[in-house]
Amino acid sequence: MIERPDQEQTERTTSPAVVPSPQKEPAMQLTVFEPTSALDDLPCRSVEPELFFAESPADVELAKAVCTDCPVRDACLQGALERKEPWGVWGGELFVQGVIVARKRPRGRPRKVDVAVVA
Repeated sequence: MIERPDQEQTERTTSPAVVPSPQKEPAMQLTVFEPTSALDDLPCRSVEPELFFAESPADVELAKAVCTDCPVRDACLQGALERKEPWGVWGGELFVQGVIVARKRPRGRPRKVDVAVVA
């Protein structure tokens, strides 16, 4: 015969967890830049930002094409070079591991035979 323990024996008391009081950290200074109408009219503001960090070569070429007529293209490229941007399309140029490259290679193994590019 299996004995069933009394209800009092199965109840366990739990002590409240001791939580250390949070230390006050110094307040962060947040700089907010108000967008100006000149910046809102830039071509890069009319497309999704993810396009400039795309994986597919076709999307990267589209992002570079968006930059073609941009009035601040040179300043954007210079800023990216000064900040040493590691990835993305900046000023119409593609950065891969901090270096400007002409084209993004597709994923996977490279072809053994070059394929003619159709323009």
